[in-house]
Amino acid sequence: QVKLVESGGGTVQPGGSLRLACAASERYAMAWYRQAPNKEREFVASITWRGGNKYHSNSVRGRFTISRDSAKNTVYLQMNNLKPEDTGIYYCAASNLNAPTGINQYDYWGQGIQVTVSS
Repeated sequence: QVKLVESGGGTVQPGGSLRLACAASERYAMAWYRQAPNKEREFVASITWRGGNKYHSNSVRGRFTISRDSAKNTVYLQMNNLKPEDTGIYYCAASNLNAPTGINQYDYWGQGIQVTVSS
C-alpha cells in the first residue's frame, strides 16, 4: 500500500519560511496542493518522476521551490517569504504517471499538514 507521510508544517509570521517534506514508499511523480478554509484545493507545485521538470503556480513562483531526494523517495517544498494567504492545509500527492498534468491524475494523497501564516 502506498504511503505518503508529510512533515514540517506549523505556524510562522509573514515573511518567514517553512520546509515541508513528503516521504513516499516508492518513487513517483509528486505534487503539493493546498486548501484554505471554504476554498477548493489548488495546485501549488509539482515535480516529474525523474525530477527534471518542476512546475509552480503563479501565486508561489519565486517564493516556493519543489525538489526531491530520489534516494530517500522524499519531496520537499521550501516556502520562503510566506504570506497570510498561504495559510491552509497542504497535501502531498503522488502519481503513477511520469508527468501528470492535473489533480485527477494523482493516485495517492497524504493526510495533509497545516501551515498557518499569521502575525
